[in-house]
Amino acid sequence: MMSHTFIVADDHPLFRGALREILSSLPGEHQIVEAKDFDEAVAALARYQEADLLLLDLAMPGSDGLSGLALLRAEHAGIPVAIVSGSEDGRLIRHALDLGASGFIPKSSGFEEIRAAIASILGGDVHLPPHILPDGESDPEVAELIGRMRTLTPQQTRVLTMLGKGLLNKQIAYELGISEATIKAHVSAVLGKLGVDSRTQAVIRLSRLNAGRDGSAT
Repeated sequence: MMSHTFIVADDHPLFRGALREILSSLPGEHQIVEAKDFDEAVAALARYQEADLLLLDLAMPGSDGLSGLALLRAEHAGIPVAIVSGSEDGRLIRHALDLGASGFIPKSSGFEEIRAAIASILGGDVHLPPHILPDGESDPEVAELIGRMRTLTPQQTRVLTMLGKGLLNKQIAYELGISEATIKAHVSAVLGKLGVDSRTQAVIRLSRLNAGRDGSAT
């Protein structure tokens, strides 16, 4: 019998409960870890580094949408991430896949649909519902940004997401437990890889990543 470790990251307890029931119905004995916000998801991934699948709600508190996904993919590239969302926006799906998501599961899906999607992803497939297609007309500016972000190291991605939250260098240094001089070096490297001249421009570019995301769709 197969045994898996799943991390369910969603701020709605009823939906977490529904996902737990679905995961428990899969053949085998499974460990199911729940996270109600982005910080708990980060902590769960750090604790369970051999997890088999993260089910992630992009609109969860603290996630910053796609930039949160970018951070998780940079830090835990070996753990598949399935986006579970109330939004079925084609651009959102395209950008999530470009950032390395292994699938997209609408929250409107039925029990058996979600169960089949999870089984497909565990089998190594990239899952999309048959009635949803990722938008082929991806915003070229966002597509270029995603390409540049994928050249960042995990630490540089952390620094970029913290810049996006408005943190100063000394605050980032404190949060990461490293020197301010090291943070300045990381910021310089991030600006170079993003092709911008200032941290303000970097933040503006990062904000484009989540432009048009339906934050109310959880």
